[in-house]
Amino acid sequence: MLQLRELTKHYRSQGGETVRAVDGVNLTLAPGQMLALYGPSGSGKSTLLLMVAALLAPTSGEVFVNGREITALREREACRYRLREVGFIGQSLELLPGLSALDNAALKLAKQMRFREARRRVTPLLQHLGLGDRLQQRAELLSTGERQRVMIARALSVQPSLILADEPTGSLDTHRSSEVLALLAQLAHERQVSVLLATHDPQAAAHADAALALRDGRLTAHEPERPYATASV
Repeated sequence: MLQLRELTKHYRSQGGETVRAVDGVNLTLAPGQMLALYGPSGSGKSTLLLMVAALLAPTSGEVFVNGREITALREREACRYRLREVGFIGQSLELLPGLSALDNAALKLAKQMRFREARRRVTPLLQHLGLGDRLQQRAELLSTGERQRVMIARALSVQPSLILADEPTGSLDTHRSSEVLALLAQLAHERQVSVLLATHDPQAAAHADAALALRDGRLTAHEPERPYATASV
């Protein structure tokens, strides 16, 4: 379970003003639930995800994952938390050139087992993401959408209890976007994984169990084009 308690992140602008990127957010996300988080660029969605991933320290407030306070972790503990418990799907497509799609997807899982076994385990996931015929293609020869799907496979390979996805469908066409969103929803429901999805994709609300908006650092109701399950703020 993910819990955010009065989570804030404030910055000082060059003009000396306080920028309230995240401003007192309270949220509970249960195992098996997928939440779509909407908001314009610069609304604080990415900042929120980075704090949950223990990649950015909050100004104040607390983050709890499965009852453990993440904001209190030391660096080594935070690294272990990200490696074993979190599947982070970021916007940057950090693949190693010269390595195949399969080898790139297996990199995170290979920190827990032999590389050959990691490659074997991640292969079905790549196939499910439509990359079955691109497993041996070098990273630099993959399209942007293919690279993004390799990053998704890498994040999901460790079977995390928490998935943090920052615009995971941003470089995908409508069909592939729907497939990725359906996969995330399936993982949430079948494996009791909590999924927090920052997105602009209008399809996301249809796949998610709940949808909220982040504006001016605060959670508000999201107004979708079609009905969806609501979450308390």
